[in-house]
Amino acid sequence: MRMLRAVVPLLLSIPPVMAQTPVPTPSPTPTAQVQAVRTYRARRAAGTIQVDGVLDETAWQQADRMELPVETFPGDNVTAPVKTEGFILFDDKYLYVGIRAQDPAPHKIRAHLSDRDKAFSDDFVGVVLDTFNDERRGFEFFVNPLGVQMDLFQNDVGGGEDSTWDAIWASAGRITAEGYVVEMAIPFSSLRFRRAAGEQTWGVDMLRIYPRSQRYRVGLQALSRNRNCYVCQFSKITGFEGITPGRNLEFDPTLTGQRTDQREDFPDGPLEGGDLDIEPGLTARWGITPNLTLNAALNPDFSQVEADVGQLDINTQFTLFFPEKRPFFLEGADFFQTPIQAVYTRTVADPDWGTKLTGKEGKSAIGVFIARDDLTNLIIPGSQGSSLTSFRDNNHAGVFRYRYDVGKNSTVGALYTGRDAQDYANHVTGADAFIRVTPRDQVRLQALASRTRYPGFIVSDFNQPDGTFTDHAYRFDYQHSTRNWFWFAEYEDIGEDFRADSGFLPQVNYRRPEAGLERIWWGPKGAWYSRIFLGGNWDRTEEQGGQLLEEEFEGYVGVGGPLQSFFFFGGGTRDRFYNGVDFEEQFGSAYIEIRPVGDL
Repeated sequence: MRMLRAVVPLLLSIPPVMAQTPVPTPSPTPTAQVQAVRTYRARRAAGTIQVDGVLDETAWQQADRMELPVETFPGDNVTAPVKTEGFILFDDKYLYVGIRAQDPAPHKIRAHLSDRDKAFSDDFVGVVLDTFNDERRGFEFFVNPLGVQMDLFQNDVGGGEDSTWDAIWASAGRITAEGYVVEMAIPFSSLRFRRAAGEQTWGVDMLRIYPRSQRYRVGLQALSRNRNCYVCQFSKITGFEGITPGRNLEFDPTLTGQRTDQREDFPDGPLEGGDLDIEPGLTARWGITPNLTLNAALNPDFSQVEADVGQLDINTQFTLFFPEKRPFFLEGADFFQTPIQAVYTRTVADPDWGTKLTGKEGKSAIGVFIARDDLTNLIIPGSQGSSLTSFRDNNHAGVFRYRYDVGKNSTVGALYTGRDAQDYANHVTGADAFIRVTPRDQVRLQALASRTRYPGFIVSDFNQPDGTFTDHAYRFDYQHSTRNWFWFAEYEDIGEDFRADSGFLPQVNYRRPEAGLERIWWGPKGAWYSRIFLGGNWDRTEEQGGQLLEEEFEGYVGVGGPLQSFFFFGGGTRDRFYNGVDFEEQFGSAYIEIRPVGDL
């Protein structure tokens, strides 16, 4: 059950960028030359910038030159194998980024025309912007040599990258005899930043992915593997005097029509025309301030949203999870993230209307949304399985989230969620914290309390408590990450009657401690391997009454080699209890990946 835990320390030591599990290489001693974190200046563009992948405007010659001298992965802050330089300009409406990526063998450049956010196997370059300069979160913009866009949101507090975030921006790429060039124009209306009368200071990283025998990452500054944060190590860029995203008022009206004709006397009768059903809808977005956004929707039409990827539900104990893809709910989604997933906007299935406010002022971040839903979906959780049901009663759903930055890299927060319908109510309140104890140690914790009342048919059909019932949920996790060691400890305690109906919590009535340890060896220069890691973990899950549900011991080993190869082998033993039967299991897994050329 925990085999994927093995990948966590691997990723923690890798700077983000949808890394696919890149393979490390030997790590020479870092040099002082490549370790400096610098401060750059964004210059105001003189004249018009045309985004065509040709940096021929005079303004580019006046911009600060931002050299990318450091290979941060797989090498450990060593001199970059290729030369890359970038430039940043701005005017009243746009942030402009230009990057020249030289290549000693341009015919080996990997570039494909692909969908948005699907070019991470190619060569690409980009910029990451910490617009609040709070060393916690960043906007990521990447472009491959053909101009294909990839944009993500990096969150050091919640952990990881979110590729569902999509901005509106322009890009162009061009392969040349010396390598390739990309150009970007990012509207300030697509970013969030503090209000300031004068100049601003942002965090910035500029990077290049160079996939050849290894998947090299080249960056603007050194990144320490003895720190388990990424945004906190950025360089700085000053300037941006007088910028504003404006009011940024957007309207997206929709009109859908449907008519069904049928034969009265099938198959020979004539077609009888049905009634025409017309439904208008509207979604709107208003940038109240540079960093506070109001979204509203009235009878929204989500028919154009990408369909869910199919999943098998055979022999699954718990309800399947499907990611949110609707733009209305994706706006500011990171504000609602907590260690326990108490907010899952897919529970709002068929809204008549909704409104949402998200943003950050100073050290305070806020997220609020309210919606009226035509369909009430419920996950009925248990310790050994869950069920999904729904009923056609309107419900009103609301979420309030507040988060406050403490110190340099820590946060505390509060959360409320509520859903009410006829004879039904669920309310959850709680608090959480993210504490970066040292550059290598971090703690996340959360405590929640719920109060729930189900309608009579849910009580009888699913054997649920009658009347109003309450319970709790707690979660704690600690992680320690350095260049050569990773370990973690977690504890989760979810009460039998705890319900988070605005979230995704398919299992309740359990408590689970878990711990793991991993050792990493880096290959010396010229070795056949780049890194070997060896680790294991243990977890034990039992019901609140003491019945063992699962106890598991596992070990694993991974090796990174040439040609972007990666080998992973693991196995273990597991004792399980399900539906009155005890099971003893032994399991194993293997994963092998190699990418000798760009198209494989």
